[in-house]
Amino acid sequence: MTDNLDEASQRLVGAAYAVGAYVLWGFLPLYFVLLEPTGPWEVVAWRVLLSLVFYVIAIPIVGGWPRLRAVLRQRRLVLWTGVAGVLIYLNWQIFLIATLTGHVIEMSLGYFINPIVTVLLGVTVLREHLSRLQWVAIGLAAVAAVVIVVGYGSFPWLALGVAFSFGFYGLVKKHIGPSVDVLSGLTLESLWLAPLATGLLIVVGATSGLTMGSAGAGHATLLALAGVVTAAPLMLFAAGARRVPLTVLGIAQFITPIMQLIIGVWVLGEPMPIERWIGFAVVWLALIVLTADSLMGRNRLRRGTVENSTWSDRGEDPAQRPASRDT
Repeated sequence: MTDNLDEASQRLVGAAYAVGAYVLWGFLPLYFVLLEPTGPWEVVAWRVLLSLVFYVIAIPIVGGWPRLRAVLRQRRLVLWTGVAGVLIYLNWQIFLIATLTGHVIEMSLGYFINPIVTVLLGVTVLREHLSRLQWVAIGLAAVAAVVIVVGYGSFPWLALGVAFSFGFYGLVKKHIGPSVDVLSGLTLESLWLAPLATGLLIVVGATSGLTMGSAGAGHATLLALAGVVTAAPLMLFAAGARRVPLTVLGIAQFITPIMQLIIGVWVLGEPMPIERWIGFAVVWLALIVLTADSLMGRNRLRRGTVENSTWSDRGEDPAQRPASRDT
């Protein structure tokens, strides 16, 4: 229905979808805390299997079977969805361990530094060239890690695990590109993980016992919603990403770690000594630098596009225009 809207309305709707996704992700720590006494391994297993059920139900509703069959005929794409599945499983598992062991603040740090990790992966894996400001942002992130390790006395393993697992997941999704639509990709990722999730439930059931159905009807209902809670923000994000510029998504993504930090400090009462505040402040400075560089780069690109269009309208070759003073 939104396809008939003009461009401005499309962007507004897309921004609303994206913000909705990030807000839901921000609330996830509270949802998972409510699932206690269910442990992180059982929660992730149910999350994988129930989200798969959700996708299988959604595919015929949106007419997605032809797209899924087209992907299945390409072995390379299917294998890449398996790699993506492993990476998102690692991200979810670290996320759950952090949430259910009192490390929500550290997890929020991971999502704060994720954009910086993404830039770093662009250099080391894709051989991209960084601007000076991007190098400054990476340097500030390294300083923040040193401050937290020295001042707080612990290495942020969980934060780095969350950041790098999601960073590599984004890298794989970028490699797959538009060849795999959102719903087909998520379905195949969950399908790859289904045997692992089933094995986890068997191990948990044989050791500590499964909590599904044993902790009351309310708890069972909340746990059964794990699939919807997993899939809903992903679908909102996908709908928003098609309609808004990357700069909007880049700025909106900070909603999630800000909410997680607030929940960790003021709702769950996790310790936040001055050393952590200083480390977080340095990370925020790095993000400001990175965001400023992104906005300036977009403005330069837009200005170059306008100049090319002007020269083309005159019937002249844009390649022959005088060099800009900005270069």
